[in-house]
Amino acid sequence: MGLDMYAMITKEPLAGEVDCNPAEVDDLYSWRKHPNLHTWMAGLYYVKGGTDRMFNGATVALNTQDLNLLEAFIKGNALPETVGFCFGTSDETMIDGDLEFVALARNALSEGYSVLYTSSW
Repeated sequence: MGLDMYAMITKEPLAGEVDCNPAEVDDLYSWRKHPNLHTWMAGLYYVKGGTDRMFNGATVALNTQDLNLLEAFIKGNALPETVGFCFGTSDETMIDGDLEFVALARNALSEGYSVLYTSSW
């Protein structure tokens, strides 16, 4: 049990920026127990109109502006410090993976895919 986090891509048109569940997705990236990034994604989800109080299994679409902002937070070591039961602990060794995700997501967007984040905990 713990926080599992996933980025997916799809070519299907999305119904919105939150809580969209396309039928066909491909895996792009995954993380295990990275609560600081998860909390950042939750904040993005709520800003975009998401209402799932637990932000568990909900999805949020990421666009170029979101990725630019996320990259700035990562490079500035400014992801929100988060702890929680079964969430684990984020650490500085995760930065390279986070930046790799941003690069992969940007590439996917440039190829016409939509990028989605979701989690399970």
